[in-house]
Amino acid sequence: MARGAYISGWGAYLPNAPIENQQIEDVLGHMKSQSAAVKRRVLINNGITRRYYAIDPATGAATHTNARLTAEAIKNLCQTSGFLAADIQCLSCGTSSADQIIPSHASMVHAEIGSPPCEIASLSGVCCSGVSALKYGYLNVLAGACDNAVVTGSELASPSLRSAHFEPQIRLNTKGSADQPGLPFGNEFLRWMLSDGAGALLITPTPRPDALSLRIDWVDIASYASESDVCMYFGLQKHADGRTSSFRTVDNEGDLFRGGYLSLTQDIRVLNERLPQLMRVAFGRLLERHKLAAADIDWILPHYSSQWFRQPLQNGLAELGFVVPFEKWFTNLSSKGNTGSAAMYIMIDELMSTGKAHRGQRILCIIPESARMMFGFVHLTVV
Repeated sequence: MARGAYISGWGAYLPNAPIENQQIEDVLGHMKSQSAAVKRRVLINNGITRRYYAIDPATGAATHTNARLTAEAIKNLCQTSGFLAADIQCLSCGTSSADQIIPSHASMVHAEIGSPPCEIASLSGVCCSGVSALKYGYLNVLAGACDNAVVTGSELASPSLRSAHFEPQIRLNTKGSADQPGLPFGNEFLRWMLSDGAGALLITPTPRPDALSLRIDWVDIASYASESDVCMYFGLQKHADGRTSSFRTVDNEGDLFRGGYLSLTQDIRVLNERLPQLMRVAFGRLLERHKLAAADIDWILPHYSSQWFRQPLQNGLAELGFVVPFEKWFTNLSSKGNTGSAAMYIMIDELMSTGKAHRGQRILCIIPESARMMFGFVHLTVV
């Protein structure tokens, strides 16, 4: 019998109490330059009604690092599956918001969980870094290089969304007292979009004998960076002609903040023009490679940053002859927030923990990444 790879455990972690829309600024801080109209429009479009921040609402102090969020998700995975962290052979972690550049994110997570020596891998990127982390662990187990892998996706967006974080940028771009200081829309947009959370999955060569597991049938990842400008970025400045310059080339701290190098930014024009179009191209490629039929799919787990993309995504799939009604779409964006690389993990955890999935059902996870257009797809079968 050929060796397989199965998701045989899952866990998620969302920090602190949920934050409703009207509480966001109480936690992230109020900004004089903030536009009430932008906030209202973005929240209506994204459909998120609650999210989680690793911030103490009473003091404004950070409550978790990214590594700690990830460790808590692994802890929950172990509690629900009976797996011991001490037995981890491979730890593969994806994130776009590591606590530091060096050491690697997986190194810090490994230290947090305190398990014995094991193989580790850190996958960077944005939303697809969680898919890449899963693929690393999946292929490792499938090849027989290890007998288990714990894979994770996690995001700690809140430190970059606080009003205090934007103060130097606004101050240095205010030329005089008559100026009305403002935050660029590309920054402000993300302030109402992103939140914190982590998820973890256990991959083993055999399914659980006493409970449901998910057979990993395939993982497909495709980058279209050569066909798109930079869309979402942090640590660089994007110029009007599409060129970019890195924060590493800036020697003056004033220029670093004035240029917004340290503020997470979204180019909305590129997002709206390229993401839906390239999503259709990537999905068309997927259909050819894997001979997918819509009738064979019982659940679609779509990661999108905003409810606004839901209908365009379904329309794009329908144009390719892949029609799946919304009752087969499972998402928790509205109640768990947009958690980037952790979103797929958090959706899988909720789908499996709430008993919605049944033996024999097929699940397709769809994960687009806007940073420079990358798309991840995961096909699972409940066994």
